[in-house]
Amino acid sequence: MINVSGMKWIREPEEYSIDPDRVEITTVPYTDLWQRTYYHFRNDNAPVLQMETEEEFFSFIVKTDFTGSHHRFDQCGIVMYLDAENWVKASVEYENASFQHLGSVVTNHGYSDWATTEIPAAMKTMWYRFSRRRDDYCIECSNDGITFSQMRVCHMLEGAEKIRFGIYACSPENSSFKAIFTDMRITECAWKAHDGQQPD
Repeated sequence: MINVSGMKWIREPEEYSIDPDRVEITTVPYTDLWQRTYYHFRNDNAPVLQMETEEEFFSFIVKTDFTGSHHRFDQCGIVMYLDAENWVKASVEYENASFQHLGSVVTNHGYSDWATTEIPAAMKTMWYRFSRRRDDYCIECSNDGITFSQMRVCHMLEGAEKIRFGIYACSPENSSFKAIFTDMRITECAWKAHDGQQPD
């Protein structure tokens, strides 16, 4: 299990609590992480709680509880925040009473993408597994913390050396909710080397 007390804030939130096995973050309105793409909007003010490592092969697992999310784009999840223009995040974003977006954003050199799929609004918890193989990364999700499904594989242009990774929560519109993070742990890399076509 992770020693949460050793994690550090980027933009410490106004209201939060940290216990050995639980972190709670109350979001503030108009906070987000996004850079440029599609509508040229930029926002870089979401609170992020991270740890630092030079380890090249590992997996990070966390359970998120977003029962309190209720407004469009309310979100919480995992993040690797290197700086304002280089980061990756994965979360469930509330949309309406019918569905939410389970998705991820990769931002390289100041341009974000967004890959999503719709899930029922009744789902209020999600597990994530974030794995590193040098400067390549894999994000997976799970409903039970046992069986994980791949969300995406990506390359981070600035992610080859020391990195910072952890959790975040935000409310991009006029909203606030309590995000809860539990069961955080580091394991050996669960994302195994590719066993198909050999590299050139």
